[in-house]
Amino acid sequence: MARRYDCNDATDRTTGLREAASAVRRGELVVLPTDTVYGIGADAFGAEAVADLLEAKGRGRNMPTPVLIGSPNTLHGLVTDFSEQAWELVDAFWPGALTLVARHQPSLQWDLGDSRGTVAIRMPLHPVAIELLTEVGPMAVSSANLTGHPAPEDCDAAQGMLGDSVSVYLDGGPTPGIVPSSIVDVTGKVPVLLRAGALSVDELRKVVPDLEVAN
Repeated sequence: MARRYDCNDATDRTTGLREAASAVRRGELVVLPTDTVYGIGADAFGAEAVADLLEAKGRGRNMPTPVLIGSPNTLHGLVTDFSEQAWELVDAFWPGALTLVARHQPSLQWDLGDSRGTVAIRMPLHPVAIELLTEVGPMAVSSANLTGHPAPEDCDAAQGMLGDSVSVYLDGGPTPGIVPSSIVDVTGKVPVLLRAGALSVDELRKVVPDLEVAN
């Protein structure tokens, strides 16, 4: 039976975060609020947990799961060939609605799907998410919806779709917005905007003027 905690209540929040962290460490799934939409998350290094996440969503391995982190410092152990421009984007927009596609360290023991040596990574601007990520480390997190359905803006919508496939629901109230993060590929010499979202091309080009836009 899934457990749900009201993170707007101080006591419930403390209990919920403790239970969510324990669930993640056991290889179970949790739902958490972010600054865009609600996400369904698992230990990024738990291959079975990530497979369960994809199954819960009805999502194939051809759409690898992004990774959320609680601090930019975590990047040092996760990515390689991270350019100066990539760091400038991190400094300007994290925590926030910017996802960076980077090359991950070849030594990492994780399986996020058919990622071909890259990882989509972000630090969300939400206190509940950051507190959980700081406690458990990097998490594989995707929007908490069934594939093909709208991404949930509140915990009710997420629970209505995912039910008991998730162990712990952290209810942080409605999310600030439904606009997804912007996605920038920083694996090449020049950053490339793959998806326009909460951050516009103009905003991003104030930091990296030579930003290209994918066709």
